[in-house]
Amino acid sequence: MIVRVLFSLQPVFGLVQTGGFVEPTLPNSFLLLAMRTVLVVPLMAVLAPALYPATWKDIRQLATVDKRRELGFALAGGLFMFLYLALLYLAIGLIPTGIALTLFFAYPVFTALFSWRLFGSRPSPFLWGVMGLIFIGSTLTVPQTTFSLAHNSALGVALAVASGIVYALYSVNAQKSFERIHPVPFTWVSFATTLVLSVLSLLVWHGQLTDLPWTPLWIGSLLSGIVTLTGHLLNNIGIRIIGATTASLIASTNPALTVMLAWLAIQETLTGKQLIGVIIVTLSVALLSRDRSLSK
Repeated sequence: MIVRVLFSLQPVFGLVQTGGFVEPTLPNSFLLLAMRTVLVVPLMAVLAPALYPATWKDIRQLATVDKRRELGFALAGGLFMFLYLALLYLAIGLIPTGIALTLFFAYPVFTALFSWRLFGSRPSPFLWGVMGLIFIGSTLTVPQTTFSLAHNSALGVALAVASGIVYALYSVNAQKSFERIHPVPFTWVSFATTLVLSVLSLLVWHGQLTDLPWTPLWIGSLLSGIVTLTGHLLNNIGIRIIGATTASLIASTNPALTVMLAWLAIQETLTGKQLIGVIIVTLSVALLSRDRSLSK
């Protein structure tokens, strides 16, 4: 929602019109991503030892020859994080936040498919049914104009779905990584890698960086970065403590919560059909998580 405000003018809590500080373009997405991570990386560097005392010891060990596999997992996590965030930033700039996040949170479907392909965990018939419900719900959230290829919303929907696919790859990679590396150093290396990739991308696609409203951009980036860092840490640590199933079940409430927050904060309106789609996706992801827990 913060990214949505940065990209377009919004009535915040019905009190003041603000936002639209930058256009939802590829260079600006890289800019916001770089601004977010340049704040998050040092912040997490300060917090990491309190969360996991051996953080820096583990990170130093990643540079040794016998830890190359672990380093590869962590760097891959950063690559996937960079890609899914950049795609999601662009999607949020083109379509309503609730729709973009609902399409993104269909990622458990792709996670199940990738797990089947990589780990041999074949989905049950019940799981296939839940996947079908998720796709139906996601379709209901899509604006009718998205079927016009000339319309920006079509691109926004495609980017949101692509973001979910990449995040599914991030999740599968993280699940495998946590067999060898603690979530805290893994998360820090991922964010640091995302920062490097964002800066390099910004050097290539720099766009117009003069006369920008830097104060609101930095404030928005800080708030967005804190939310992202908290979410990734809680999710990754949660996978280690309570298991991926329970963590995924909790995360499945995000689409509905996002729609409610966007409605309260920036008065984004969704049609009845789109709200039904949000509810179907949320309940379906919850069923998907429950089915995975029963299969353990």
